[in-house]
Amino acid sequence: MIFTTYWFLAFAVLVVAGYWLVPRAAWRLWFLGLACVVFHAHFAGPAGMAPIIVLMIVTYLAGLSRDRRACLAVMALCVGALCFYKYTLFLVNAALEPWSPALAGSLRSAAKSVMPGAPPLGVSFFAFEFVHYLFEVRSGGAPIRNPLKFVLFAIFFPSLVAGPIKRYTQFLPSLEEGCVRFRLDNLGEGFLRIATGFAKKVIIADNLTLYVDATQPHFASLGPFGRWLVVLALSGRILMDFSGYSDIAIGFARLLGVTLPENFNWPYLARNLQDFWQRWHISLSFWIRDYVYIPLGGSRHGLARRVLNGLIAFGLCGLWHGPAWHFVLWGLYHGLGLTVCGSYARVPVVGPLLRKGFVREPLAGLALTQLFACTGWLLFFYPLPEAVQMARLLFGL
Repeated sequence: MIFTTYWFLAFAVLVVAGYWLVPRAAWRLWFLGLACVVFHAHFAGPAGMAPIIVLMIVTYLAGLSRDRRACLAVMALCVGALCFYKYTLFLVNAALEPWSPALAGSLRSAAKSVMPGAPPLGVSFFAFEFVHYLFEVRSGGAPIRNPLKFVLFAIFFPSLVAGPIKRYTQFLPSLEEGCVRFRLDNLGEGFLRIATGFAKKVIIADNLTLYVDATQPHFASLGPFGRWLVVLALSGRILMDFSGYSDIAIGFARLLGVTLPENFNWPYLARNLQDFWQRWHISLSFWIRDYVYIPLGGSRHGLARRVLNGLIAFGLCGLWHGPAWHFVLWGLYHGLGLTVCGSYARVPVVGPLLRKGFVREPLAGLALTQLFACTGWLLFFYPLPEAVQMARLLFGL
């Protein structure tokens, strides 16, 4: 993880100190822009920078033009670039390997010859933020005319690697206001968030990872208590890992006077699955809602269409986490769960009774939600056959 490298820590200290030593706010933005370029060049390298620079330029120009067709074309280009760099091999294997192994092998070889060894740094975040920007401009929003401010929106180094996914209408006002003067409360809150993030990641998440790695191979031989302890460790690990990264990013942004959106809000206290997704990876779940689920029709066209839209949206949400079927299945699992959560009260007789019961006993809803979410992490971390076997052992089936 980049945030835990000595290079990043030294870089961040120098950038924050230099940023506030620059005497004028406009010069600070130039200094920060240069620092973001240095950060991206160091961790991405030339092969990782080139595609992002191209996407950045065409996105800026399309937004500046405010032409609806140009915005739509570049949105498609951004999604295409994400699919090419992150999902090409997965899609070739899924679509062609069962039918023509020879053709699949040829396409894999051709793709590997033009692809970098790893996807460009932060390509998932670039694609989503650029699509958000062009969607809003295409819908009538004001474009970013200042090239420097667009670069800062695109490659702001604290959020480049681990998010949160930014919205330009929130980010730019915070950046413009925050760079004007140094505030001690930002310094205190920033350091507190950074310390909290490192504690979550290094002290809790990394040790839970060691525990899971040591015990999960012996899952079948563990008793019921031991098996549930592994699942709870998985659940704590992913929360501490993801939210720890977000805390570090938010903290470093605050040191620069910028407020990034919150990404986690005590999700394991959610009382239903809809509440869970308003607390878990908030910037991603709201992006999926605004730019996938609602454009597909949301819940406006009947139950069948609502179910389909939810499954598509959350299938893509799962795939965003990585090019593997178990991520897709995890997304579909949550999409189906959200559909049930939003529709069960309409079932005659049983639905209203269940709803009244959850209102009267909120802890029941909390327990059921966490049981669903924690069991679902098996799909997130493990291939389907292994996840199903572990679930059967958990529930004694």
